[in-house]
Amino acid sequence: MNTLCKATAIIVAAGTGSRMKASINKQYLLLSGNPVLAHTLDVFEKSEFISEIIVVINKDEHKQFEDFILTPFKFSKIKSIIGGGADRQESVYNGLAMVSPEAEIVCVHDGARPFVTLDNIKESVIAAGKTGAACVGVLCKDTIKQADKSGIVEKTLDRTTLWAVQTPQVFKSDILLNAHEKAISDGFRGTDDCVLVERLGQAVQMIMGSYSNIKITTPEDLAFAETIVKERILSEPK
Repeated sequence: MNTLCKATAIIVAAGTGSRMKASINKQYLLLSGNPVLAHTLDVFEKSEFISEIIVVINKDEHKQFEDFILTPFKFSKIKSIIGGGADRQESVYNGLAMVSPEAEIVCVHDGARPFVTLDNIKESVIAAGKTGAACVGVLCKDTIKQADKSGIVEKTLDRTTLWAVQTPQVFKSDILLNAHEKAISDGFRGTDDCVLVERLGQAVQMIMGSYSNIKITTPEDLAFAETIVKERILSEPK
């Protein structure tokens, strides 16, 4: 396979998970017997489109990462483990500092999205290699209304053009680095990496993902995730 189609993955797992209301970070909560983060890393480990993995963790959780992930699973593609920053944007930027200089494509993914698929990774990496930037997402199912600050509806948006953004978000490495450095220079804080890249005038190609590619944030998400795992097990060929 053409090595230009391979990417460095930055797995962002530095959040505190306060909405989970658990005694440990949500990344290390068990899902079908294994930590959520282990499920996520396993998919990237198996992808032939990923050459190396950089994991960004909470700077105070190196022991948890070693105990829950490194020691029991021995993922061979993990190249670096780096502490996160004050927010997601800073955490990704910390991860970018560890990317190999020869890496041409960078794939950013949430550690708490364990149901990313090999096809999600493949399609987004290929698209980013062609266009410079790609993002996995799903079309909105619900009617979306825009309201003013008092809650009065101003207009109903055309949902056929609206996407719920997920990860992975994949970019040519120079584009992503330039986007982060411009955001730092401008004092801009974004909710994802795509918005930083969009500020450069770079087009982002949307890639259809899966409605099961959820981000585990609350106890209800974890319960739903267990249901997804059970359904997948039942659908496997016997």
